Amino acid sequence: MKLVQYAERRDLLDRRERLSGAFPTFMHHNEPGGRYWLRLYEEHPDFQLGLLDGDDVIAELHSVPTPWDGSANDLPSGWDEAFNRAFESDREPTVLCALAISVLPERRGEGLATRMIEAMREACGAGGLRELIAPVRPTLKERYPLIPIERYVDWRRADGTHFDPWIRIHEQVGGEILAVAPESVVIEAPASEWEEWTGLAFPEDGTFVVEGMLAPLEVRDGRGCHAEPNVWIRHPVP
Repeated sequence: MKLVQYAERRDLLDRRERLSGAFPTFMHHNEPGGRYWLRLYEEHPDFQLGLLDGDDVIAELHSVPTPWDGSANDLPSGWDEAFNRAFESDREPTVLCALAISVLPERRGEGLATRMIEAMREACGAGGLRELIAPVRPTLKERYPLIPIERYVDWRRADGTHFDPWIRIHEQVGGEILAVAPESVVIEAPASEWEEWTGLAFPEDGTFVVEGMLAPLEVRDGRGCHAEPNVWIRHPVP
């Protein structure tokens, strides 16, 4: 297995559908991602990597340098703000912000997610950035959409490890929880588009629990808004 830059192997971009499909359809419709995602490959190629096993892309990572002075007051409110800062701020980037790590479903359980976190940290150090920060999408939170992220982040198993498996992996490789981001990724669209993305009908305004969402969908005046909570985790770099 080897890591390659997507910028050097543009042919691989056509083979990553199953990896990008690891996220619910609605997650591909947030504003910063739609505006800046394709620029990542040209402007920040060192931080967009695919893991190859032969000719198959089995895992990938995306990240972007962004400014943060290290204080709680300056921590981005979430994934959206960190992404926007990376392309809109006049400040020099100081940290690498994780955007996504994906692993093929049939290759999960092989430690590839850990390998991709480590690869991201190595890329961070090689890029001269202070540290890696990650707005982590807790994978089991979708089963508890009505529990506030401020409570969920404190859940621990009997052995002291984190209840959420994705947060647990980050902690096992040295990550430290910094803060919660209750509105990390915000997606707004007409209810008709939400019906297309989710396969559900939203015939009236209300609060709806939707499969795959970490928090409810709010529909008001024919428009739906979903604010996804994440957990900020800090990683040291080599």
